Amino acid sequence: MSEVVTSRGNARVKQLRAAFAGQARLASGLIAIEGEHLLEEAVKSGQALKTVFVSERRALPDFVPRGIEMVRLANDVFQSCVETQTPQGIAALLVPPVSTVEEMLVGTPLILIAVGLQDPGNLGTLIRSAEAFGATGVLTTIGTVSAWNQKAVRASAGSVFRMPIAGATPEAMERLEQTGVSLIAALKDDAVAIDDVSLIDTLRGPCALLIGNEGAGLGEGWIGMADTKVTIPCPGWVESLNAAVAGSVLLWEISRRRRQG
Repeated sequence: MSEVVTSRGNARVKQLRAAFAGQARLASGLIAIEGEHLLEEAVKSGQALKTVFVSERRALPDFVPRGIEMVRLANDVFQSCVETQTPQGIAALLVPPVSTVEEMLVGTPLILIAVGLQDPGNLGTLIRSAEAFGATGVLTTIGTVSAWNQKAVRASAGSVFRMPIAGATPEAMERLEQTGVSLIAALKDDAVAIDDVSLIDTLRGPCALLIGNEGAGLGEGWIGMADTKVTIPCPGWVESLNAAVAGSVLLWEISRRRRQG
């Protein structure tokens, strides 16, 4: 049994706490994850683990690779680092994967572009849906919450480790245009219904789906860039769909059209 760290001022403890708080500089650029499921997903996805932390009475899972630094923490010290109210007693620091738009331009690209999303749960859910429905990558604009926000990571259920995720920089957007990727803007109204037969060729071709901010939607600049504007027909008495729900429905419809093709 390794020595139990009882000091909240321990250097590794402070690094873990900083990573959970999103303080990249104090965390030396590392990100934190919590819980056995996410840790196992990270290992299965080949992520570069640096340190695994376990509470004093918790056993180290067999799937953790040998040679990884393991730090055992007193229960109260572990609790002081993590965000959940009932922690599972296991967490880790890892090197965040770095992706580029080029990795997304494979086969017939289907890219999700998150434009100003602020709810980490929405972003994480969309990343999960993107993987589920065969998207080749996710781009996020300035103003969008980090994909490594703890709530986003948990909502992704591990998809964040496998989906290529990069910034929607001007260079990235120019690259999409150069390679013939159509931009599809998701709007509440004044757009073509997603199940309209006229969209078959567009949805089956290389495309990128723009999902806007939860409250404001897509700005005029992004709408102006779009090649196609789509909406989800809603016969019920609702003003609009949640961003994650809308994006997931649209991704599913694109996936369905491609399967039919």
